[in-house]
Amino acid sequence: MILFCPPGVYRAQSDTELLSGRLSRHAAGRDVLDLGTGTGALALAAWREGAASVTAVDLSRRCVAATRVNCLLHGASVRVHRGDLFGPVGDRRFGMIVANPPYVPSESTVLPRHTPGRSWDAGPDGRAILDRICDGAADHLEPDGVVLIVHSQVCGPEATVERLERTGLEAAVVERARIPFGPVMRSRAAMLEKQGLIEPGDRLEELVVVEARRA
Repeated sequence: MILFCPPGVYRAQSDTELLSGRLSRHAAGRDVLDLGTGTGALALAAWREGAASVTAVDLSRRCVAATRVNCLLHGASVRVHRGDLFGPVGDRRFGMIVANPPYVPSESTVLPRHTPGRSWDAGPDGRAILDRICDGAADHLEPDGVVLIVHSQVCGPEATVERLERTGLEAAVVERARIPFGPVMRSRAAMLEKQGLIEPGDRLEELVVVEARRA
């Protein structure tokens, strides 16, 4: 799928593709929420798979604009909101929540707002956004709904599963893929080694998809 991706907007990559493959099993007939939509790639994938409705949210004005443009280009009916995670949807519940959030560990605890790094920087353990999604998903999920989150192994999939299960969901890693480090991970390899998040010399990243449902 050809997508408009202006500077400062995260371009759909291997993590998007991995999550999209799992999304295709569940999207049909569901109301779908895409958190941190970026270019709208996952929102568009849900729409193409026959979702009953699709809502996309992003904090970045550029991402919101890019998603709206891409939906127009592909003739997709997607509600696009600018805001912080679940904020724009209020108390609404969804049949599927998908997220490809920032998850790359960074040195600072302060997350960038107006630089490209906002698409990947996620605090020292890479979980600054992940944990918030895990904590809020159950409150926005329909009784038979499903949550799908993609991130790197360096963030600790076990922590994601545990965090989701604390909210009453059953969770498990359902997809894995190993890929070479991209530019950002390569630039932080020494930091990741020092923190013990990767083995010395390891330059392959394992991506995981965590799936959760009501227990």
